Amino acid sequence: MTKVRGLAALSKGAPFVRHDFTRRSVGVHDVLIDIAYAGICHSDIHQVREEWGPSIFPMVPGHEIAGVVREIGSSVKKFAIGDHIGVGVFIDSCRDCQPCRDGLEQYCDGGMTGTYNTVERDGVTVAMGGYSNRFVVNENYAVKIDKTLALDGVAPLLCAGITLYSPLKHWKVGKGSRVAVMGLGGLGHMGVKFAHALGAHVTVLSHSESKREDALTMGADEFIVVHEPQDLTPLKRSFDLILNTVSAQIDINIYLATLKIDGTLVVIGLPGAPYPVQVGALLNGRKSLAGSMIGGIGQIQEMIDFCAQHSILSDVEVINAEYVDEAYERTVASDVKYRFVIDAKTI
Repeated sequence: MTKVRGLAALSKGAPFVRHDFTRRSVGVHDVLIDIAYAGICHSDIHQVREEWGPSIFPMVPGHEIAGVVREIGSSVKKFAIGDHIGVGVFIDSCRDCQPCRDGLEQYCDGGMTGTYNTVERDGVTVAMGGYSNRFVVNENYAVKIDKTLALDGVAPLLCAGITLYSPLKHWKVGKGSRVAVMGLGGLGHMGVKFAHALGAHVTVLSHSESKREDALTMGADEFIVVHEPQDLTPLKRSFDLILNTVSAQIDINIYLATLKIDGTLVVIGLPGAPYPVQVGALLNGRKSLAGSMIGGIGQIQEMIDFCAQHSILSDVEVINAEYVDEAYERTVASDVKYRFVIDAKTI
């Protein structure tokens, strides 16, 4: 077995404590990772606080993992010792269904195996996440990170990054596309960077005037402050694609009005209640309301390579282990620019 130290919540909403546990020994197709950095995703907070239903405790969260390969199994072909490596939201899938065969493991018919707060496919092992110093994973569920990329800025790419990259690629955003990003947070700021690098004209729709300068620096062409529905009136039929990264309850219909004919609004942030949608807002312009969730392993690797080519990283605030509880509170308050990342050496 592999001895590991992590940060665990022992019960719903409990403060984090250091927690010693074991992971499986390195199998023939496994890699052992010395974790360098682990990002804090808002979904970590939801699960620690049981805001999405019952959770498994003790819980070691974390699915934005960047580190260095320490050991490899005898049959590993994808990695070598010393490689920089990343692990994201899932660590396994059925491997046999059509989505898995198509490289869409995140949509596995049998359900992907989450990186934490789930029982692994052996039916016994509780998955523990990346707020820890070591990680063991099958080589097919990890990606190689170009060594030109700083690992602290890479960690959030494994969730926040791919969550935005995937819909931009699926809806074929490129030069001449007009893209709007709703919200400039941990997700939204990655959407701006990717859409800009793909050649799109990028507009940020935000409630926070204070983020204007950041958005423009990241590549946004326009920044629109939205407080009232009429603030969007001048943008009628402006966008080919809208990426909705906010989780708050909003009137989605006023944003649908800003889509061009055949435009699509993609829901990425997970609201706490269903959106009331006026069907007429879709009919008038043959518009689509869609959703998207992370990406498959092949696309995550494609994204990492794209980031190396375009020097794209997440904007992060690196913290030590003692600061995680405060970081959770600041994340809920949207008081971070733009992602907290834990320095695993401090765990």
